[in-house]
Amino acid sequence: MYFRSSYATLNHLEKRVRINSQITVPELRLIDPKGKNLGIIKTEDALAKAQALDLDLIEISPTAKPPVAKIIDYGKYRYEEARKNKQTKKAHRSEVRAIRVGLGTSEHDLEMKAKKASVFLDKGDRIRVEMVLRGRAKYLDRGFLNDRLNRVLSFITVNHKVVEGPKRGHRGPYILIEKTK
Repeated sequence: MYFRSSYATLNHLEKRVRINSQITVPELRLIDPKGKNLGIIKTEDALAKAQALDLDLIEISPTAKPPVAKIIDYGKYRYEEARKNKQTKKAHRSEVRAIRVGLGTSEHDLEMKAKKASVFLDKGDRIRVEMVLRGRAKYLDRGFLNDRLNRVLSFITVNHKVVEGPKRGHRGPYILIEKTK
């Protein structure tokens, strides 16, 4: 059992957790180590129960009326909180993936790029299909360039929608697409 005189922290960015004698409220709702609600108990009695079990009294929800505290080993509590934080960080964030095609990209190459785009769309990412143009090709008819850019979209197997475009970028036109829900 650990008794600390200062605030204990899980991480320098995490909330501060009060444990044992740091809890100053007169009454709190107590949860035992197995997760059973023991009801509203005086703080001194809760501390005595925690000491009898050789565990710590940790304030779980300080803003509740009355505050909620749990009898648990402080090391175990820190481990569980770190695990929760790690799982939330693993959540997939949508990225914008770029696929570049040229003016004369062959049908087979377009199929391969579209297959890769379908995989990205299934993961929840957005796809930016860019046509890279050089020299005089930048000044070709917009309709012709947009038709060449839209050829890639016909090969994508996943249901998708055009979010943005076709717009003119500094290298040539582009389209932004995402998976429809």
